[in-house]
Amino acid sequence: MAYSSLLSFSLCILVLFHGCYAQIEQVASHQSQQQRRGLERFQTACQLQNINVLQANRKIKFEPRGLLLPSFNNAPQLMYIVQGRGVHGAAFPECPQTFQSPQQSQYQRGQQSGDEHQRVREFREGDIIALPAGVSHWIYNNGESQLVLVSLVDQSNFANQLDQNYRKFFLAGNPQQDIQASSEHERERQFRAQQRCNNLFCGMDEQTLADAFNIDTQLAKRLQSKNDKRGIIVRAREDLEMIRPQGQQEEEYEHRSYNGLEETFCSMRLKHNIADPKRADIYNPRAGRISTVNSYNLPILSHLKLSAEHGFLYRNGIYAPHWNVNAHSIVYVTRGSGRCQIVDNNGQQVFNGQLQEGQLLVVPQNFIVMKKATNEGLEWIAFKTNENAKISQLAGRLSVTRAMPEEVLMNSFRIPREEARKLKFNREEATLLRSSRSQYERVS
Repeated sequence: MAYSSLLSFSLCILVLFHGCYAQIEQVASHQSQQQRRGLERFQTACQLQNINVLQANRKIKFEPRGLLLPSFNNAPQLMYIVQGRGVHGAAFPECPQTFQSPQQSQYQRGQQSGDEHQRVREFREGDIIALPAGVSHWIYNNGESQLVLVSLVDQSNFANQLDQNYRKFFLAGNPQQDIQASSEHERERQFRAQQRCNNLFCGMDEQTLADAFNIDTQLAKRLQSKNDKRGIIVRAREDLEMIRPQGQQEEEYEHRSYNGLEETFCSMRLKHNIADPKRADIYNPRAGRISTVNSYNLPILSHLKLSAEHGFLYRNGIYAPHWNVNAHSIVYVTRGSGRCQIVDNNGQQVFNGQLQEGQLLVVPQNFIVMKKATNEGLEWIAFKTNENAKISQLAGRLSVTRAMPEEVLMNSFRIPREEARKLKFNREEATLLRSSRSQYERVS
């Protein structure tokens, strides 16, 4: 896998569920001066003359009844559902178990007769799921087809107080055998790790666990999963049963209006569907559509300092040349193909090539980027390192070119007034543009 040197951030790809974990360093506005100075050291050493497309090279099948074992990260995470559906649970600390089963009696033979747990959330294709750092979560594929996710972990987010390494803490299973090694030393270390258990309970002795949970030592041994060779995704013996609202109740709950004020830490929404055509923020019937999720429509993103964009260009559609004003953008192609060009502050082309399904490209902040779909169209998800990422366009009705006086353009480009007006007004479309080539073909 090729790695690019990128401004003030390093990129690391871990592919999971036919997707990827892209980790990217960013300088948060409220970090301490000492932290900023530490990251500035990376800025001076980075080179941006060339940006490479990254190809996902490791795939793990997440089949029906597949369960991703409970774990948490050292940094915030965004997940996009490329394909399939399932159920997701996040255990927020100090929050009550508000989902409870009907109980005829509180206890039966010394044990509680019914179950109770924190809220579980159903998800489907097109959903964005947001997870804060340190929050334990699990995922279950209750559909009939394979589940495919794309995920970004922002390891340089202010919420990560550890080093810049991606760390995933598993509560169960034997995760090391599913972690990709990057060096011979790392592979040797993982081989040794596979000879013992590797979840968080393994570091505690059996008696301590037994005392903590008020259980016997035999059950404590089971928590350590010493002989568990299944890895981080296991197949449930039967369909998992859990407490959740039925059909219409769940749908009504998810589609009610939100303004963020009524959301508490324990009841925060974690998902938002970004691929539904009816929710498009920008739509051109001859070019495509774009939807965004940010802290305004998913308030938890204000804590994570992340947002996302879903785009779908129709045949030969163009995403107008633009730059990301306040964020880096990590683009992952979910379907189709297209051509992408990226230009740096010196006017040098740092990328000009095809993007295809399964490939990933990082677009640094303020670099000009333009996308054009092929005949098969182009669909992507872009994770952005700001909770309210903004773009500024070079072409189109909402562009900086349109906003300038004619004579500024005339003197800047040494062109006559007529051509300055063409530059400003030949494009009436806003952000998504139909190919001018097809337009000229119709005129002729």
